[in-house]
Amino acid sequence: MDIKEKASDWHKKGYNCAQSVIAACADLVGLDEKTALAVSAGFGGGLRSGEVCGAVSGALMAVGMAYPFTDGSDTEAKQKIAELAKQCVATAAKKYGKVRCSELKGNIDCNEIICFMAQTAEQIIKNKN
Repeated sequence: MDIKEKASDWHKKGYNCAQSVIAACADLVGLDEKTALAVSAGFGGGLRSGEVCGAVSGALMAVGMAYPFTDGSDTEAKQKIAELAKQCVATAAKKYGKVRCSELKGNIDCNEIICFMAQTAEQIIKNKN
């Protein structure tokens, strides 16, 4: 099963966009599914307020696990995750023209964005040097 199928399956089970993306990527980043689902639960629906798309947030969470910035003095890690976050958001914005949930929802099928962002996260994670 590829990453898009995994993400779509999570969504079909009733999980939100962020949960579906990060749970699909869990194996790639050594995260257990239960933790992935719990930490991302409040990010669906654009942070439950129509803001940043949950699928984009879920992808960023997965990328953050692959490129951790956990030491405040590690400026290289800080710069790397900042660059990758910008890349991830820009990829979504280029494809869909926006990243706000309230602007996307109703115009584009959420499952399409979930699959696209899971694939985007996977590509970024697998390109890790």
